[in-house]
Amino acid sequence: MKNTEIEKRLEQNRIPFDKELPEKLEIYLALLQEWNSRMDLTAVTDDEETIDKHFVDSLIVMKTDLIGREAKLIDVGTGAGFPGMVLAMACPAMKVTLLDSQQKRLSFLQAVAEKAEVKNVTLIHARAEDGARKAELREKFDVAAARALAPMNILCEYLLPYVSVEGCALCWKGPALKNELESGRKAAHLLGGRMEMPVSYAVYGREWEHMILPVRKIQHTAAVYPRKAGIPKSKPLGI
Repeated sequence: MKNTEIEKRLEQNRIPFDKELPEKLEIYLALLQEWNSRMDLTAVTDDEETIDKHFVDSLIVMKTDLIGREAKLIDVGTGAGFPGMVLAMACPAMKVTLLDSQQKRLSFLQAVAEKAEVKNVTLIHARAEDGARKAELREKFDVAAARALAPMNILCEYLLPYVSVEGCALCWKGPALKNELESGRKAAHLLGGRMEMPVSYAVYGREWEHMILPVRKIQHTAAVYPRKAGIPKSKPLGI
C-alpha cells in the first residue's frame, strides 16, 4: 500500500523514476518510523506527509538542470538522509557522500543503505567545518547540498569549501530565504561563490512555499575558510 502511495506521489509530481525506487523508499520509510521511535530523526510522523516533505521534496531537483544523474554529491548535515540518501536511491550512477556530526544518524543511514541495497553512498562522521578541511573532501564535489540546515550566510561557509570550481551548492529553503539573500550574497562572494536565482517549485496538493537556491562556485575558496567549528554559526559572514 505504501509502495503504491509513493509511486502515485512521484507520478503526481512528475518526477522521473525507475521501477525499483518506490520499493526502496518504502523500506526507507519503514526504517525511519522504526528508528524515529527511539531517536529524534524527524518531527514528521504521518506517512503521507513524510513522503511529500522528505521524499518528493528531495527529488524535485531531478526535474531541473541543477544536478546530473552521475554527479558527485555531498549532503552536508544530512540528518536522516534528506536529500542525499533519497537522491542516491533515485540515481544509482550518482556518487553520494552523507556527512553528519552525529554517529547515531549515520548508523541509521547505514541500516537504510544495507536493507535497501544502496551501493553508491559513503558515510562520514564529521562536523561540516572539519570535513571541509580534509584533503580528500575539499573542493572535490560537483554538488554540495543541504536541506533546512542554516541561514544562507552560514550555509555558504558550510558548503562552498566542498565544491569544485564550476560546481554548485544547492540549498533547499523555505519562505525565510527572502530575509537571508543579502547576507548570503556577501558570504558567497567571500567564499568564491556567486548566488544564482532561486528555483521555486510546488509539491502537488500542498500549499508549501519551497525553493532551491543554487550558489555557483566561480573561484577557489580561500584557505582560511571554513573557520573553526562553531565560528560560522556564532560569527556569520556577510553581516
